[in-house]
Amino acid sequence: MYRFFLIAVLLVILYYLIRRAMRKIGQGAALEKPGDIGSPGNQMVQDPVCRVFVPRESAVKEQIGGQTYFFCSRGCATAFEKQLSA
Repeated sequence: MYRFFLIAVLLVILYYLIRRAMRKIGQGAALEKPGDIGSPGNQMVQDPVCRVFVPRESAVKEQIGGQTYFFCSRGCATAFEKQLSA
């Protein structure tokens, strides 16, 4: 009789531990806001000269020929303008 009671108590404790772990996993996923993924500041843009990806918020932004381009550095922006003028 005591074995049955002990097994039942252990199963209940195991159930609550698993349930608690699953809730923490679910809360961790909820912390990532879906709106953050698509916000302009978090997007990666590719430099058209050296082809590296940089965060849009830290990229060098240039208006060239009515179009907006993003560069990793001022040097790449200058090189791109020279390529267009050649």
